[in-house]
Amino acid sequence: MYGNPQRLANHDVLERRREGGRWLRELREKAGLSQRELASLVKMDYYTFVSQLENGRGRVPPDCYHAWADALGVAPRQFVKNILKYYDPVTFEILFEE
Repeated sequence: MYGNPQRLANHDVLERRREGGRWLRELREKAGLSQRELASLVKMDYYTFVSQLENGRGRVPPDCYHAWADALGVAPRQFVKNILKYYDPVTFEILFEE
């Protein structure tokens, strides 16, 4: 199984995660959802998981991208493209930057 061993102690990684969390929070608020409501829509057992993501701790699991995109009212392709910018900037750069 592949795991991307990003160095979480690395300041740049932590800052990108925080930026990603702010982006997720903006989407949630724009959709008019509470953290509990979003957690329910994406079938998470604990709304605190949403809070953790919005604070830059953790990542949206890739197998949940469709559910998150649907819940937040974003096209799945656009959701994944944006989330890659925060979670996997190397892949994002290879795929989308010229």
